[in-house]
Amino acid sequence: MVSFDKTTLALTTSLAAAVTFSSVQAAEVEVLHWWTSGGEARAANVLKELMEAEGYGWEDFAVAGGGGETAMTVLKSRAMSGNPPSAAQIKGPEIQEWGELGLLGELDEVAEAEGWDELLPPTVADVMRYDGSYVAVPVNVHRVNWLWANPEVLDEAGVEMPTTLDELFEAGEAIREAGYIPLAHGGQAWQDATVFESVLLATGGTEFYQQALVDLDEEALGGETMVEALETFKRLRELMDDDMSGRDWNIATSMVIEGDAGMQLMGDWAKGEFTAAGLTAGEDYLCAAAPGTQDAFTFNIDSLAMFRVEGEEREAQQALARLALEPTFQEAFNLAKGSIPARPDLDMSEFDQCARQSLEDFQHTADAGGLVPSMAHGMAVRADVQGAIFDVVTNYFNSRDMAAEEAAERMVNAAQAAL
Repeated sequence: MVSFDKTTLALTTSLAAAVTFSSVQAAEVEVLHWWTSGGEARAANVLKELMEAEGYGWEDFAVAGGGGETAMTVLKSRAMSGNPPSAAQIKGPEIQEWGELGLLGELDEVAEAEGWDELLPPTVADVMRYDGSYVAVPVNVHRVNWLWANPEVLDEAGVEMPTTLDELFEAGEAIREAGYIPLAHGGQAWQDATVFESVLLATGGTEFYQQALVDLDEEALGGETMVEALETFKRLRELMDDDMSGRDWNIATSMVIEGDAGMQLMGDWAKGEFTAAGLTAGEDYLCAAAPGTQDAFTFNIDSLAMFRVEGEEREAQQALARLALEPTFQEAFNLAKGSIPARPDLDMSEFDQCARQSLEDFQHTADAGGLVPSMAHGMAVRADVQGAIFDVVTNYFNSRDMAAEEAAERMVNAAQAAL
């Protein structure tokens, strides 16, 4: 009889647990993102596993495309038809645009319970709010103005990491003479713009960058400094290979990893690819601020904006927001992604020297005024303005005939049309 009671009790307990787990498992989130390359996919999977460990479901809605343009097109279609995902990877000014449409759900209850105001730097927190309320959660801070290099290729060419634009061209010529591609690049509009904004930052400094690519000041966009930056940007084609058109960014990174190319100008998500390949920073690959931008930090904050949902889905959504900023995910995600945590209070001992340098530079430039939002990665201007600038930059970069003065004039026209 006792044996029967124990068996019955165990069976009843198991059934109750199964029913409870089933009901919790029914609460799930659908997450739209474009973390699809090797390092990025590993990073996103960390959050999925944390959600599942708490009994929530995760429906992955991954849309390939490093710049996120395709994902945003899909999101707009879904949202406008009344069927948005629970959360979506949205950045910068676009968070405000979605907020203005009345489609985002607030996260103030989670933010207050978890102390987000104390955890997050003001620059980061401000981007996450709409109309005073948190509507998005940051998962990281990327630095865009990085230069990556293969030390063996540099050694073969007899050069060191360049610290100025002039040194970049000198090193590039030596690398070509040694039989390698000097600068790996993917000929896509967002990648062209990524390189361009670092050249502009090196040419004009942070104040000029702010005037031109954030404030859209017409004198800055059409002036001599812009012309100089455009001419230098165009010269970089001389350091790239003829097969770059349409190449994905991570393929360009693999060219550096495999020793086919010497260097790449790309944000620190490239480090996720080096990490996924089992390489060690400072030994197997080198990192430094993009030449001429040592005192500046171009930031790109990945975030998950939450759409207005109800019931169990909202419960799961709130859990997603909480977990995204907790130390377990922040450390694991950023170790895999190549970025630094959105909250600067974490122990960085597990991070490599590139990440530690990035956090140090972020804090220093935040104090000194050298933080600038990345235009190329949706942090500086609205999507329509960004698209207009992309068109000018990539058309100029790929044109044999367009003069820098004409491109600068088109920049002014693009800004005027958007205002």
